[in-house]
Amino acid sequence: MGSLRFFLIISLSWIFFPPFTHQLQTSQTQILLQIRKHLEFPSSLEVMDAFDGDLCNVSPSRNMTIACQDNVVTELIIKGDKLVDFKGFNGFPILNQTLSERFSMDSFVTTLSRLSSLRVLGLISLGIWGPLPDKIHRLSSLEFLDLSSNYIYGQIPPKISTMVQLYSLVLDGNFFNDTVPDWIDSLTNLTFLSLKSNRLKGQFPSSLCKIRTLADVYLSQNEISGELPDLSALVNLHVLDIRENKLNSVLPVMPKGLVTLLLSKNALSGEIPKHFGQMNQLQHLDLSSNRLTGSPPFFLFNLPNITYLNLSSNMMSGTLQNPLSCSAKLGDVDISDNKLTGTLPSCLGSSSDKRMVKFSGNCFATDLQHQHEASFCAESLAGTGKSRRKEKLLIVAFISGAITVIVLLALGVFFLYRRLCERTVQEQPVPPKAVQENSPAAVPSELLANARLISQAIKLGAQTVPVCRSFSFQELREATKNFDNSMLLGEGSIGKLYRGKLENGTLVAIRCLVLSKKYSVQNLKVRLDVLSKLHHPHLVGLFGHCMEGDGLDNSNVNQVLLVYEYVSNRNYRTLLSETYPEKVLKWSDRLTILIGVAKAIHFLHTGVIPGSFNNGLKTNNILLDEHRIPKLSDYGTSIITEESEKHETKGESTKSSNRRNLEENDVYNFGYILLESLVGPIVTGKEETFLLNDMASFGSTDGRRRIVDPVVLTTSSQESLSRVISITKKCISLDTVSRPSFEDVLWNLQYAAQVQASADAEQKSDSAS
Repeated sequence: MGSLRFFLIISLSWIFFPPFTHQLQTSQTQILLQIRKHLEFPSSLEVMDAFDGDLCNVSPSRNMTIACQDNVVTELIIKGDKLVDFKGFNGFPILNQTLSERFSMDSFVTTLSRLSSLRVLGLISLGIWGPLPDKIHRLSSLEFLDLSSNYIYGQIPPKISTMVQLYSLVLDGNFFNDTVPDWIDSLTNLTFLSLKSNRLKGQFPSSLCKIRTLADVYLSQNEISGELPDLSALVNLHVLDIRENKLNSVLPVMPKGLVTLLLSKNALSGEIPKHFGQMNQLQHLDLSSNRLTGSPPFFLFNLPNITYLNLSSNMMSGTLQNPLSCSAKLGDVDISDNKLTGTLPSCLGSSSDKRMVKFSGNCFATDLQHQHEASFCAESLAGTGKSRRKEKLLIVAFISGAITVIVLLALGVFFLYRRLCERTVQEQPVPPKAVQENSPAAVPSELLANARLISQAIKLGAQTVPVCRSFSFQELREATKNFDNSMLLGEGSIGKLYRGKLENGTLVAIRCLVLSKKYSVQNLKVRLDVLSKLHHPHLVGLFGHCMEGDGLDNSNVNQVLLVYEYVSNRNYRTLLSETYPEKVLKWSDRLTILIGVAKAIHFLHTGVIPGSFNNGLKTNNILLDEHRIPKLSDYGTSIITEESEKHETKGESTKSSNRRNLEENDVYNFGYILLESLVGPIVTGKEETFLLNDMASFGSTDGRRRIVDPVVLTTSSQESLSRVISITKKCISLDTVSRPSFEDVLWNLQYAAQVQASADAEQKSDSAS
């Protein structure tokens, strides 16, 4: 491990040294040029045409990264523009979607395997098609493999089981149509596994339960069936996403450390087990569109960290415990389309100040306009029992009929054969008429999959999220003691922030946002409705709003009060300045916070249409709750400001340009957050001075000792630290084209965290021995 760390230090810190430090071997250059030819000269590699020097010195871009060590390529990431279209692909090339019919997957992987020192390989959206050959295992040094959004089909090669260095395996958005391999437990270092959006079938792989290092598993949108095994052995698992499959078991024992559990759109049955009440880290739970029965257990609503709970479209019946205790963090609840009766508990009432609750399609004695009659739920449940008995009788009758038909056919064939045999040899044999089987034509699995995807897309588009609540100015004035200075939390460029306490005791944060121009109430409500749809575990939740002239269609407003959840702990900037040993943030703590915030920003860019960009990112806008879980505040204000409107009124090409500029602005600002995580808070106004005078110091060991926070130096591994320094420099590059996408930022931070976790575990092992 020590030698590996040495080579990682050289690899990940290469960027900070002058170009003459390395000279790529001629053979390696030829391999890269051959790879470009195999991929039919994608636009992301056009830089090779005009570059005469060492390819190791090509500036990384959002679509291409080449990194080298000791004159060989160790990292290769290429992103194309051939988005996967599930329509019509049947294993043959498609014009303008896949590479041409001249492409050979076998030849391509043969060429690729000659880069035997590769540790990071990403080939994304390049139109690669065909079965993935076993020889991919020749890249035995790979730690991160990403072949997502291509047209690769067949089985996942068994020889991948020998690639024991893999930390991350991503094969999303392809056409793999075999089973999830049972050799997966051979990858003993695997922490991130994503095989979603394929056509994988068969049983859920029980071998997964043996990989104790797994932290994230994504198997959604496949055709996996059968039972779910006991998953409690996966003690490090934080995310499990197996939505939209064909699983038909009861809910098994789950790891207590799960943060996100997504099991919707399967055929899971039975009641929710009691051990779910011990999952104290759980934030997102989606069990919708299954066949679950029984009454929703009270403990789900009061898990300490639960923010999202979806139990809709099941067969749950009975009444909810009343009174019911709901967690203060619970922001979204959906129990609609079940068979629930009785009264709705007060913490789920429609008058709730801080959570969105869907409960239509039941038989509650509340909001009768959207409820069924009580008799409907009783009849439905009784009908369910009858229908099950009827189904059983039909199955028995069908099997009996089928057996009878088979016996009669067999007898008929026997007597027909006997009569033919009795004919004399002299007779001209009369061939029997061909009887065409009266059965429906076989439907290709591709068409079935397309129909499933189209159906899901229609359902997804029909879903709506309730608009955020409208508060009266009087309510907020009383909550803040008439906006008294004692309730003032701070003041920034976008307005003052107050702490408030609503009449029901809920603590809130109220942002007084002053707009640069007047908006109509109707226009502003549309914008606020978009903002209210942004729900993420690392975003401060928006409860509602208040605006002048609310309710008057022809009135204009230039001020709006936004009501957010109140996060009790301090902000990230304050904690970076902390000097008490028990409160100091170690490097691993900082990485966890940065990854959470990066996930939130990536969601803002991609989780809503149009995306939310230019979010004014600063370290003091990152709040931490009592468990040090980060939550980004003051996001999305560009949606309701003048700049947002300007972008909407321009042409299509300008829109695309503005979107890119705004995204780069978030990347640039996040670069400063990374920088402060490395060196500590930078005095406001001194950022440019720091860039000019101190950034170059990152390239030397002595320079790092001078400017990097001593806590970071003493708690980080060189590999992890070098990776973050590298991505920081790219984020705050003056050349906007060189700045990475947020997907790249998040990927690099997760890489750094995994390397750090490995180093911490090794150090702990050495100390114990």
